[in-house]
Amino acid sequence: MDLLEGMPLLRQQTVALLKKNYILSMRQRKITFLQLFSSLIFMSILFGINKTTDSDTNTPLARAVTDPKPIIDPPIPPCEDKFFIATPCFDFVWSGDGQRIDSIVSRIMANNPGRNIPPHKVKSFKRKSEMTEWLINNNMRTPGALQFEELNATVISYGTKTNSTTTRIGRNFEDPTFKFQMPLQLAASREIARSLIGDPNFSWHVGLKEFAHPAYAAEKREGVPVEGVDFMSGVFYMAPVMFMFVFQIGAVVLEKDLKHRQALTIMGLFDTAYWGSWLIWNGLITIVSSLVIVVFGLILRMDLFVKNNVFLVFLFFFLFQFNMSALGLMISTFMKKPSSSTSMGFFIFILSVICMIIGQIALIYKSETKGQYKILWSLFPPNLFFSGLSILYGGMSTGGIRWSNLSVCEEGIAPGDCFPLSFFSSWLIWTIFLWIALTLYLDNVIPTSSGARKSFTYFLKRSYWNGRDESFDSTSAESPDYIEPDDEGVIEEEKFTKEQAKNGIIDPNFAVQFRALTKKYTKLINIKFRKCCCCCFYCTCETTKPFVAVRGLWMNFAKDQLFCLLGPNGAGKTTSISCLTGITPVSSGDVLVYGNSIRSTSGMQNIRRMMGVCAQFDTLWDKMSSLEHLELFASVKGLHPSLHKSEAQRLLDQVKLSGAANIRAGSYSGGMKRRLSFAIALIGDPKLVILDEPTTGMDPIARRHVWSVIEAAKQGRSIILTTHSMEEADILSDRIGIMAKGRLRCIGTSTLLKSKFGTGFTAKVSFPKVDSRDEQEDVHLECRNAVKDYFKQHLNVIPKEETKYFLAFVIEREKEEMLEDFFADLERKENEFGILNTEIGLATLEEVFLNIAKKAEVENVDETNESMQVVTLPSGATVSVPLGAKNVEVPGSRTLENPNGLMVELTWRQDSQGNLCIAGQSDEMPVPDLFPLPVLRANPPGNV
Repeated sequence: MDLLEGMPLLRQQTVALLKKNYILSMRQRKITFLQLFSSLIFMSILFGINKTTDSDTNTPLARAVTDPKPIIDPPIPPCEDKFFIATPCFDFVWSGDGQRIDSIVSRIMANNPGRNIPPHKVKSFKRKSEMTEWLINNNMRTPGALQFEELNATVISYGTKTNSTTTRIGRNFEDPTFKFQMPLQLAASREIARSLIGDPNFSWHVGLKEFAHPAYAAEKREGVPVEGVDFMSGVFYMAPVMFMFVFQIGAVVLEKDLKHRQALTIMGLFDTAYWGSWLIWNGLITIVSSLVIVVFGLILRMDLFVKNNVFLVFLFFFLFQFNMSALGLMISTFMKKPSSSTSMGFFIFILSVICMIIGQIALIYKSETKGQYKILWSLFPPNLFFSGLSILYGGMSTGGIRWSNLSVCEEGIAPGDCFPLSFFSSWLIWTIFLWIALTLYLDNVIPTSSGARKSFTYFLKRSYWNGRDESFDSTSAESPDYIEPDDEGVIEEEKFTKEQAKNGIIDPNFAVQFRALTKKYTKLINIKFRKCCCCCFYCTCETTKPFVAVRGLWMNFAKDQLFCLLGPNGAGKTTSISCLTGITPVSSGDVLVYGNSIRSTSGMQNIRRMMGVCAQFDTLWDKMSSLEHLELFASVKGLHPSLHKSEAQRLLDQVKLSGAANIRAGSYSGGMKRRLSFAIALIGDPKLVILDEPTTGMDPIARRHVWSVIEAAKQGRSIILTTHSMEEADILSDRIGIMAKGRLRCIGTSTLLKSKFGTGFTAKVSFPKVDSRDEQEDVHLECRNAVKDYFKQHLNVIPKEETKYFLAFVIEREKEEMLEDFFADLERKENEFGILNTEIGLATLEEVFLNIAKKAEVENVDETNESMQVVTLPSGATVSVPLGAKNVEVPGSRTLENPNGLMVELTWRQDSQGNLCIAGQSDEMPVPDLFPLPVLRANPPGNV
């Protein structure tokens, strides 16, 4: 099948990943809504704060007054018109003594324009001190006061007292100067003048008019508003950006944690396509979010958007948000768990607020500040944003920021202190490229979960650019961790492979060739921070010991065959497969896949194009359907777009998932997920297919069907299978290799391994089913016991498996000469024992596996109790025995009657994780002379 290459493949992969991001966003609508529209919430709060806390909005000083209208003869208003007046109240109070003063006050009350003031609305005092004392004791009982003093017949002085504080109710403001003080002052002046000239009807008309003036402009300090709302508005614009920041980091880290990216990489995904798709997607999200901010700001008629050039404001917000997205991608390279993205976002937000406060106090962008400090300060995007936002706010009082004054500072600012909006915008632009470059670099040099990383100077090496790694030689000497094999089949396999490596032969009959593959994990010291309470952490150091996972592996996987790699946990098979797929770096040696080296950059790219992998754990997106998964991986693999649908449908039909093609994978059962993972491994018709426990979790019918698909898939490709199911290995494999403790212990066909490493033979005895009546069950039990006694008496074996109608025995090869007479005699006694059927055959593959595993475990017993297991004997004693030990001596059982002591025979099995565990033990029996027993370690009584 022809696959795309080069730029067409890069473009197709990028588009496929963008489609994936779109699908996931549409199926996580709450998160998408918060990313796009969370700004509406914060801008609404900011708008409300602006309207409710701006106490000067409706005062004459705050309004722009261009053509003030005069007020002619303003009257003294009723005291009830005063905000927050206490009742009963007085329109005014006065102090003074004398008939002339009384007459003046009476005329003020009678001549008040539009309304006479009744006597009960006015309070008088003889002395000024009395009035002052009353005003102090009767707060808010009158809007104002007059104090008169007649100095002589031609001079009368007076004064007014009013509360000059502007008050408000809701959005209505009360100016005491114009509302109360000026009417009192005019009334007193009018009546004093009439009294002095002796004409009570003297015409007196005075108009009041405030001076024309522009709107009040907030005090500036170096172009930065210092009033609270404008100062803190940056926080409200920063908050929605942090929502995007957290979600974007979380999405990238989640794909890393769930190994989604690893699965895509194994299938041939370019790193450029991966990071490029995230940049494009985040850029699109940022554009929409910035448009929402600007449009909503215009709808609310917020000065920041109305008075400045709206496109400049949009561009500035876009640059900041996109810069934060690029910074988030860089930070994601350090993070392992998506849950930490929230903590990181909170930390960045708090740090931003602190920096904003510091920036307002310290004034970083001044000529006195050293250049290196300015550079460091400018590397934190929120600092650039807050500074640019301050310039936009500052420019509103001078007509706003336009393209014409984008690079111009306000008048009076020294050239060394001039940092216009263009300065901060240019820094936002070039630091975007800085974060992208650091993202690509750190992604290569920071170790993955499997330890894969490039050197810190990888981009300076020629091999990085030409794809040829010159630092290795597969024909070089053996690794010091290599151990000479003791099995003839393994020796022959190694000899053949070494000869080809020595002569530089690339055998066309083999798809995969391991050449001295070695993987050694060195000693590591991990420093971890653990949380001890809501706000405190403590540091712990964990040291891992050096460990050799694979020791000089030499073997071949032929074309058109299925090679089954078996081994208990820790055998090295998963590590070997990880090295083959390029997930884990090798320590020494090499693997050739159709002549391509896994240690070459170009070789690994070629290998991944011809390789399909069904990983041990499903790496699926819960929100995507199986059809969408297959189309995504088809695009990554390089299939032509016209084949995506048909190839996906064909594979779904093969694994019987076509009926669930449009159902999200998160709703699948475990078996359905495994079938989907298997279908993904076959996408693009790969020449090499790696199946790591492909049928785990499947029901028997589905498992059998997948086996038939695997069998049919052998033609034209090589398949590597790892499994814990011995039945699966026996049925599917053409050759089997068993690993233990990092070494290949045996290799060959299933029949060869059974005959060579099996314990001997298996005998299966079946009994007919009987009614559940007590008498028949008793007879049936007697028959089973008789057969067990017969095997014990003649062959000294006990059942390995036992059910109500079935007994299975394992007979050692040393007793082969006895079997002909034994089974002939057993056949004659079938009626006596009530036997329905007797079968004999070679030992199972499981017996071969257990024997190999037990031998490897016994070889690795040491004084640290590693590879030991505690066994409780029938006598109640507990001892530690090597894993796989066949017999164990009963402690303290040596007597005159049994000088060699007593022993118990142990049987072992493999648990669901592939580890050895005890399946059963025999009754105590005498130890024969010269019988070898393992060295035991007694445990204290009851210490199991």
